[in-house]
Amino acid sequence: MSAELPRVELTEAAQVKLRDVIANYPEPVAGLRLKVARRGPEGLDHVLTIVEEGAEPAGDSVVEVGGLKVFVEAENAAYLDGVSVDFSEKGPGVSGLEFHNPNPTWLDPLASRLQELFDTHINPQIAAHGGYVSLLDVQDKTAYIEMGGGCQGCGMASVTLKEGIEVAIREEIPEIEEIVDTTDHASGTNPFYTPSKEGAGAAK
Repeated sequence: MSAELPRVELTEAAQVKLRDVIANYPEPVAGLRLKVARRGPEGLDHVLTIVEEGAEPAGDSVVEVGGLKVFVEAENAAYLDGVSVDFSEKGPGVSGLEFHNPNPTWLDPLASRLQELFDTHINPQIAAHGGYVSLLDVQDKTAYIEMGGGCQGCGMASVTLKEGIEVAIREEIPEIEEIVDTTDHASGTNPFYTPSKEGAGAAK
């Protein structure tokens, strides 16, 4: 028995806008991709991008809403079930897409504790240097993180990780046995979660 597809809703206003974006895109379009951009104190942030033909992401669930094909990010499918996307004009250069998600930031209790530590302790400390750290996943007592802002590419990133982030995690959540920094500080890409090729689209 196959798993149920994630439920995604696009309001009429969102459908009209997205059809217009696709119609004006210079390359053939396979559909749209709904992803979790990052997690933070306010919950889940989302991004909706255009997927070009020939670059369809393997493993994603595919749902059709109002004739629009939506690829739902496989890694976060459970967190994208029930998402509703609306659109309202917010001015030049500002995405008018609004995402409404009924899901919690994390379903896993250990990941939830770790996210709270990031939000209340770790990120406020490194924010003074213009940096932040995002929790990407927790698997078998291993936390996968990504450093951004001023921490990405910084020569002191390894010190911040070893003497700051890892120490805080091990003190507060000893169940986490390994912390893996997935950030490629040289190129600014994330080698652990390699994204599929996608065109520029509408993002939050």
